[in-house]
Amino acid sequence: MLSLVTLLSDFGDRDVYVAVMKGVIAQINPQLQTLDLIHHIPAQNIAVARFCLMNACPYFPKGTVHLAVVDPGVGSQRRAIAVEFAGGFLVGPDNGIFSGLLAESPAIAAVELTNSKYWRTPQPSKTFHGRDIFAPVAAHLASGVALQQLGREIDLASLIKLNIQQCNVINTGVWGCIQYIDHFGNLVSNIPESSVQSQKWCVQISGVRIPGGETYTDVALGEAIALVGSHGWVEIAINGGNANLQMGINLSDELEVIFLSTGNREQ
Repeated sequence: MLSLVTLLSDFGDRDVYVAVMKGVIAQINPQLQTLDLIHHIPAQNIAVARFCLMNACPYFPKGTVHLAVVDPGVGSQRRAIAVEFAGGFLVGPDNGIFSGLLAESPAIAAVELTNSKYWRTPQPSKTFHGRDIFAPVAAHLASGVALQQLGREIDLASLIKLNIQQCNVINTGVWGCIQYIDHFGNLVSNIPESSVQSQKWCVQISGVRIPGGETYTDVALGEAIALVGSHGWVEIAINGGNANLQMGINLSDELEVIFLSTGNREQ
């Protein structure tokens, strides 16, 4: 059975950066299988990377090594880390990129990557730790090197947590914000399915009230609908359209889920 390394980055596909990381992994162990999660994270957007990683990792086999490089602090004093959690291992910068996943599946152990024996070179580039530190470490981990050999153990409580706005549940509904926009322009909020279960509800955003439903086709083509997506979060979509472009709503914009009760009905 092949060991698996996934890759997530903001490198895009116009440059050779992703291929170079895969080449480094193959040099260490050509038997390793690599799989791309996404390389079109908006440049340096740690929050979007956090969301994508949090939603993708649970679907991979136990023991998978997840390599994530969205690293605006590359070459600075930010720590390079590897983390063990119940599903496998995480390798990347300690900048909050792993904090969403680790909130759901807590870290078991973590190390700062101080052992240059497992780097590509003891003098890594100041601008490409993905090539010189993270990719080789991921390859060694996936090849069976113990986490503790990679560097100095660190206090799990010291791992950086990204400051993401939390949703706020009140008697009449839930306040939240847009945390992700997918390829289709669907606006994914930070309000989980559990907050709207057993409720009739709608969404209000930018002065517009949007009906809640279960499928995109619950409304006519071109109309907006709010529903719980496959990722488990309340999202806003347009049937056959792009909610991001058509509604002018962007990341971090606030929204409200309104519970439709006797005293709180749509007007």
